[in-house]
Amino acid sequence: MLWLDTIFFLTIFRCLEGKPAAIQYGTGSISGYFSEDNVQVGDLVVNDQMFIEATREPGVTFLAGRFDGILGLGFKEISIGDAVPVWENMVSQNLVKDQVFSFWLNRKSEDGEGGEIVFGGVDPKHFTGEHTYVPVTQKGYWQFDMGDVLVGGKPTGFCTSGCSAIADSGTSLIAGPSEVIKQINDAIGAAGYLNEQCQKAVRFFGSHVFDQLATTVGNATQVCARIRACPQQVGVSSIGIKSVVDRSEDVSSGFEDTPPCTACKMIVSWTHKELVKNHTRDSILGLGSDSPLGQSSVDCAKITSMPTISFTIGGKEFELSPDQYILKVGEGASTRCISGFIALDIPPPRGPLWILGDTFMRPYHTIFDYGNARVGFAQAV
Repeated sequence: MLWLDTIFFLTIFRCLEGKPAAIQYGTGSISGYFSEDNVQVGDLVVNDQMFIEATREPGVTFLAGRFDGILGLGFKEISIGDAVPVWENMVSQNLVKDQVFSFWLNRKSEDGEGGEIVFGGVDPKHFTGEHTYVPVTQKGYWQFDMGDVLVGGKPTGFCTSGCSAIADSGTSLIAGPSEVIKQINDAIGAAGYLNEQCQKAVRFFGSHVFDQLATTVGNATQVCARIRACPQQVGVSSIGIKSVVDRSEDVSSGFEDTPPCTACKMIVSWTHKELVKNHTRDSILGLGSDSPLGQSSVDCAKITSMPTISFTIGGKEFELSPDQYILKVGEGASTRCISGFIALDIPPPRGPLWILGDTFMRPYHTIFDYGNARVGFAQAV
């Protein structure tokens, strides 16, 4: 995806459709309605382009992001409302010489130039050597087959039988199945953002909280009464206030022995037994020490000793050095180093799936060859 400023590029003259539309992204979502207008991208003017005017953008992604719009570059197969994407209209309106677009993402952010996208060609000054191409296996995203993933030159074996991957500039990190992401994060010594603070909290408060939980669920009758699976205790409501209509102790409502009440008490009793077991306590209180599957940080001082991570594409190993897969945030003593790998488990038949985002596309110039339905990677410069 390419972030665009709708204020400058999308001047709205008329709203043809007005149909409601919504898109759910990996992080964040938008909703609004369809409109149609001529759209200018660089020197190109795409006529009669359908797009969504977003009227609602919940979540911090759009609040913190320094962009006003999203230009999707996937295939029409995943387009909302069957709208023809901007790129496919460029092709059908003969606005580009070659049916390719290419990405170069600048690794030297201090230069002030974020990168370059070329519609209809390739800028040779941004890569060296030949591109390695792999065919698109499923249209929608730019999806292709990928070989094994290597940590420090050693195969993980996860993709021995092959994996699917997509190249996506709209994803900041490299996302993959949790099983192998855990291996990678273990190898580079990654720890979750909140892990350190959480572990401190667990050491100080964990056992006390656990004791309180065990005590709370100790009385199955009270617990089930609070959730109304069983009748209230005599004269006490679910929030501990004397009931206006008290039930006499020698009068049964006939609800005590009903299946919902009996089942609830069995569940609460079992839960209480599990909570007081030492192995259950140790298991739960030890969760914070596991290697993280969410966004995580590493020790900046240890970057030089971290292993290379490689992805096998088209029979070639594309290697990432620690400097390439670790993101540095902040300056000076406040600098934090972030792992470029994050877990994302996509179930079959669509998954398991790897997403090679900006962390991969920065060191490797990427060509999206629409005319030949293939993706190519070469060393970026």
